[in-house]
Amino acid sequence: MKKSLIALSVLAAVAGTAQAQSSVTIYGVVDMALQHQNTGDPAGSTLGLDSGIQSGSRLGFKGSEDLGGGLKANFQLEMGINADTGSSAQGGRAFGRQAFVGLSGDFGGINFGRQYTPAFVAIDSFDPFSTGITSGTAGSGTSGLGAAAYFDHGGVRINNSAVYNTTNLGGFVGTLAYGFGEVAGNTTAGRYIGFSGAYTAGPLFAELAYSNAQNAAGTNATKSYLLAGTYNFDVVTAHAAFSSIKDDGVGAAALDRRVWLLGATVPVGSGNIIASYIRSTNQNSLLKAANGTQLALGYTYSLSKRTNLYTSISRASNDANINLGSADSSATFHPVPNGADVRLVNVGIRHKF
Repeated sequence: MKKSLIALSVLAAVAGTAQAQSSVTIYGVVDMALQHQNTGDPAGSTLGLDSGIQSGSRLGFKGSEDLGGGLKANFQLEMGINADTGSSAQGGRAFGRQAFVGLSGDFGGINFGRQYTPAFVAIDSFDPFSTGITSGTAGSGTSGLGAAAYFDHGGVRINNSAVYNTTNLGGFVGTLAYGFGEVAGNTTAGRYIGFSGAYTAGPLFAELAYSNAQNAAGTNATKSYLLAGTYNFDVVTAHAAFSSIKDDGVGAAALDRRVWLLGATVPVGSGNIIASYIRSTNQNSLLKAANGTQLALGYTYSLSKRTNLYTSISRASNDANINLGSADSSATFHPVPNGADVRLVNVGIRHKF
């Protein structure tokens, strides 16, 4: 009897150890808002429900396996969901938000698959709205007025990519990404190269990012440089960013822009007041009247660790030849026409599980 009990104890211990060596987590976000949009469309303004305003609604699976010696195998599969209709986001891809597998250890981590660009992750770190509520982000959705709509960063995600992340080196972390174009006979076509470096020291956070995204033919590249940071003064966190975005085009079609952002986050009770000002200026002398400006003000209120309410109001003003602002990815809301003054108001709820 005693031997049987000992044997059972050993088996239980072994089973527990095996279970601890690998794990899978199911997680998600459901985000829904009542939103009013006015783009000056002759047909009138639009009122409706929209998904993924503060954070893109999603369902995901992630896990890791302990391989021993500090080495782990990791994976993540994440699908986007339009919670207002139940349809798939990201063009109907099964796992359009993220899909990768890789290894991590003392050297850092390297993953392969469909992943976020380093510059887009950087935008999420300095935008007061985290590219959500009045925008769309790595942590959020695809609609609205946030920094992601203004900072052309070589795309949100890259397919067929290898992304390396360093460990924390005295407050510094870095990311290097390479996306294969997979075009026969042309290694440049569709290629993506990007990197970022972030440094944290107490209340200070600073980040530098670069992207080089080739077009499908390999004849033109969009290059962007981003310098951004935040500073936490306890009563308020200040946000600032500058970006230069250029491509190899010619004439009036050539992209050459400068973008500035100033913002603030103010803790108030169980929530935060958030505000931002974004200015985008055209540097191409052959393209006139192509500047844009946006002001946004919002508030988030936490009901629990996983559930919060939010609201925001914003306005984007465009010159005659530009349409930056509250473009929305859903069919409910209208695209922004050139020269439009765009006004957006929303009230929503987000739940994480």
